[in-house]
Amino acid sequence: MNYPNVIEERVKIGDISAIVFRPTGRQEKLPGVVFYHGWSSNKDSQRFRSYILSSLGYVVLLPDSIYHGERGLIDYSKKENGPMFWEVVLNNLKEWSNIKDFLISKYKIDKDRIAVSGHSMGGFTSAGIFAQDKGIKALIVHNGSCNWRGSNDIFIKTLGFSENDNFSELEVNIHGNDPMGKTESLVDRAILILHGDNDQVVSIEPQIEFYNKLIELNNNNDSLKMITYSGLNHYLTTGMLEEMTYWLEKHLKE
Repeated sequence: MNYPNVIEERVKIGDISAIVFRPTGRQEKLPGVVFYHGWSSNKDSQRFRSYILSSLGYVVLLPDSIYHGERGLIDYSKKENGPMFWEVVLNNLKEWSNIKDFLISKYKIDKDRIAVSGHSMGGFTSAGIFAQDKGIKALIVHNGSCNWRGSNDIFIKTLGFSENDNFSELEVNIHGNDPMGKTESLVDRAILILHGDNDQVVSIEPQIEFYNKLIELNNNNDSLKMITYSGLNHYLTTGMLEEMTYWLEKHLKE
């Protein structure tokens, strides 16, 4: 599809298939946004949203996670495949440095004006990346979790994740990379949390717990914001995207 004032490119970053949207005109020192899709989704499902963001002046990169899109498919509905959710999230964290370096070297984005975001599983991913990379300027989480342990406890109870033979080993890495356990690296950094209060897939409760913990530690509470949407289930709405654009404008624009 051809978009006015925006260039769309399909790229490969090693084994990572991705799409990049960039505005026409000025090509250097633009802010960058990396957006991660959710479980059973793929990069192409976020193309139109990314076009909107890019049309506002951002270089936007959409990567496929392993077992998704061009990187292979699995039966996402199988109970025994559920713990692969965490395998995907943790692999996204490992791939982050390559994605970041690619954006800086190929597209000459401003390394000091990068945001990460994502929906659902992508929200878990972006939170984990933000906690490990203090150089990222802003985080926007749509129906995801910055409280991995809290969310994982719910997955164990409701989805039987712990029944997987290798789950105990996987859980060590989940806890070790949990943003909730790294709040010292998140104090006074720009974090926007957007979540439906009737989310039946990713409970809002762990996010509320994370928000309450971090707000007590912050010196600048303008850097942390949580918006809940009454009656909303597990959807990324136009209103959420609008709030995301306001947050990016506040924290990424020159």
